[in-house]
Amino acid sequence: MEDKLADQIYTARIGDITFRKIVSCPPGTPIFEAAIKMAEQKTSCLFIKDQNNYLGFVTDITLRDNVIANQLDTNLPIDQVMDTNIVTITPEAYVYEAILMMFSKKSRYLLVNDHGNYVGFLSRNRLLSEQAESPLVFIQSVKSAVNTSDLKLKWQKVPGIVAQLLARGVHAKIVNEVVTTIADTISFKIIEDVITKLGPPPAKFVFMVLGSEGRKELSLKTDQDNAIIYEDTAEDKRAAVRSYFLDMATQVSDKLNFVGFVYCDGDYMATNPNWTHSLSHWKYNYKNWIEEALPEAAVKFAAFFDCRAIYGDLTIMDSLRLFVDEELQKPIEKFYVYLAKNALLYEPPLTYFRNIRTQKIHKKEVFDIKTAMTPIVDLARVYALQNRIFQKENTGERLKALKELGIFSEKQFNELSQSYYYLMGLRLKHQANLIINDQAVPNNFIEIDSLTKIEKVTLIEIFKIIQNFQSGIRMKFTNSLG
Repeated sequence: MEDKLADQIYTARIGDITFRKIVSCPPGTPIFEAAIKMAEQKTSCLFIKDQNNYLGFVTDITLRDNVIANQLDTNLPIDQVMDTNIVTITPEAYVYEAILMMFSKKSRYLLVNDHGNYVGFLSRNRLLSEQAESPLVFIQSVKSAVNTSDLKLKWQKVPGIVAQLLARGVHAKIVNEVVTTIADTISFKIIEDVITKLGPPPAKFVFMVLGSEGRKELSLKTDQDNAIIYEDTAEDKRAAVRSYFLDMATQVSDKLNFVGFVYCDGDYMATNPNWTHSLSHWKYNYKNWIEEALPEAAVKFAAFFDCRAIYGDLTIMDSLRLFVDEELQKPIEKFYVYLAKNALLYEPPLTYFRNIRTQKIHKKEVFDIKTAMTPIVDLARVYALQNRIFQKENTGERLKALKELGIFSEKQFNELSQSYYYLMGLRLKHQANLIINDQAVPNNFIEIDSLTKIEKVTLIEIFKIIQNFQSGIRMKFTNSLG
């Protein structure tokens, strides 16, 4: 029975579910009449509708908290106490998409809109109660973890969740977001715990993640890429402030490593004094990288243009983004050229005869899927920076925004995004299998003989698409076909 319910969540569409009937009343209805209607219709959710539109809803909780607790006059119109957070979805949407939408929009009810006709509504509680093993329910359990050992056990369950989601046909982008949300929740808990031990921070700050986590594209082979930005402080306090945040960074990093997010080989971590600094110092860093535009800087610091705050005062991050936005508007063609060259460093693993190029590791013919995906990530980044697209953090969202700006055609967008997420799905499946079936450390090396004929043909087509796009970048940024 449990498997059947899980199948419903991951493969069913909203239209496959029995909706609850919409009960509504006009906005001027007295509160007491609305309550009578709810009792008569045996519904705990009443929608408020004028002649054309749904304006909001009230629930039993609304009446308790907004009316009874405040001793409001029940002759007042119902629209004075309604919740206006109306969220709609189509019958074609998947059930898991609906749940993710409810969490992101902080809504407890969804109106189902079938080509302009409102055919019913669904509650978040009902959808969640049907799926005890849901990743969303799991995320709630991560939030209630009591210590670092508990968090480690939670992270060890993630490969199983990934394997389950992929087996049910869930899109790789959604799987990425689930993994990233779990990782963010673990990091948040660890930072909170360290602050409790160290005492309140001496200045406002943000803890930011970089690279794949910054793009919400975490795989199961993940190391730490993070940094700290703190507000500018008076000169006499600077040493103490810096000391606090470096101490905090060390404790957070040690705990993350214990949980399973290993230390970064390249030392792109807040524990490195280079990556824990004041806001003005960070602005200087970005200005330097952009203005000097050295080829090695483009390769080394590209990850810092994939950054996202997961804890702290977001106004600090906004200030940095605004500054970088202004810097990117200056005549800095060299910077884009070097970033573009960076996107050309990694060639798709295709032989001259259009077969997949492999390398031998432990007597097995393998190819590196992370390297194969890198050109798409780099390509999306350089175009996003050139068009100052900051609010779109992940590769898929960047590609979509670029299509909407007319930078990419519909065909180019479809080819690139489908290629990227096909590779991501293959990568996640490979890593989950290594952990679950082989009890091995996850890697990015896919054995060519483990692929089906269809997978091989698909990969060759994807690598051709990437090669074509790289040719386009050569023309656009370097005026060279070489």
